[in-house]
Amino acid sequence: MGRGGAGLGSVLRDRDAGLYLTAVVVSGFGTSAMWLAAGIWTKSLTGSDSLAALTVFALWAPTLAGPLLGAVADRVRRRPLLIGCNLAMAALLPLLLAVDSADRVWILFCVLFVHGASGVLQDAAESALVATAIAPRLLGDFNGLRMMANEGMKLLAPLAGAALCARFGGGSVALLDAVTFALAAGLFAAMRVREEKPGRAPAGGRAAGPAEGVRALRDAPAVRPLVLAASATMLLAGLNGAAVYAVVDRGLGHSPAYVGVLYAVQGAGSVLAGLVAGPLLRRLPERVFAAAGIALFALAVAARALPYDAVVLASAAGIGAGLPCVLIAALTAVQRDTPAAVLGRTAATAHTLMYVPNALALALGAGLITLADPAVLLPLTGAAGLLTAGVLAAPGHARKKTPRPWPPGSATEV
Repeated sequence: MGRGGAGLGSVLRDRDAGLYLTAVVVSGFGTSAMWLAAGIWTKSLTGSDSLAALTVFALWAPTLAGPLLGAVADRVRRRPLLIGCNLAMAALLPLLLAVDSADRVWILFCVLFVHGASGVLQDAAESALVATAIAPRLLGDFNGLRMMANEGMKLLAPLAGAALCARFGGGSVALLDAVTFALAAGLFAAMRVREEKPGRAPAGGRAAGPAEGVRALRDAPAVRPLVLAASATMLLAGLNGAAVYAVVDRGLGHSPAYVGVLYAVQGAGSVLAGLVAGPLLRRLPERVFAAAGIALFALAVAARALPYDAVVLASAAGIGAGLPCVLIAALTAVQRDTPAAVLGRTAATAHTLMYVPNALALALGAGLITLADPAVLLPLTGAAGLLTAGVLAAPGHARKKTPRPWPPGSATEV
């Protein structure tokens, strides 16, 4: 693969990068297993579909506080924070063994909310730590491999979580998740990254707060269009996700279980995207790479309206391959162009802007799909995606960097 293979090889040979990616795989396995098992567990105890669906919301809701949690990640050393968060979750999850009846489900929701908040905090700290431990030219490769690791776990972990939950109960999945958090804490502890004490605001200047993440994105002309395009694309992805059951039922005539096949194919496409992202980002401008991915995603969504198994399966692979491109490009640009002193809150703000529209669109799409046929909704969604890709790829986005009021990064690699 030439230079692309060399880049991936450099990341994989780096000790800290290897430890970090292993931690992502380990903790991601437990989290993905818990995500599915929580809904099954709640359904089995309460018989309520609504409460089962709310388990996902409990995990997602802390994303709304991304800028605030990101500010916390900027005020302390990131590696100790990651170790502490993982150890805290390892200690908290065994409390779920007490959830054995419907009147104790509230314990599960409380733990899931803390689980989600810890995830947002860790994402912010991880983004900032990676930017100090990985060479800038390898950030695209690294973020692609991280995406590949995450999506790979999503192919395996939910099935494992469902099987454990069915055989031994939800408590067994909680213990599995706790073990993966403990292992991740050990892996982060083994990283050889020295971090200086986070810098204070300059004399006469204001202390950096959560709003500085928004300001950093606003003042970064190379980053802002990527984050906005990712936000728009994730909104469209939510509409597509809301229509998937209607596609399987009305369009293909299959049982709801067929959705699992589509998600598995989509995950395989995302694994491929993560593998090639780094090499492509070194050959293409970020906006072109992201726009191409959005266009692929949009065409695949529109094709999903056709009532043919082969076409819908191919569209699932196209969605999986195209959708991650803009997310990887946006995160790489944030890590590269944001001062280290505010990188945690900026990354968390970017995550909030990118992922909140997806959740809102899932709710909106659930209503729309009762009014509009997928054969109409999906082509319109695809057309909106092509428009987003065209706007992002159009010339005119400024590439020069604006002066920053913050001090340069303070963390260094040993």
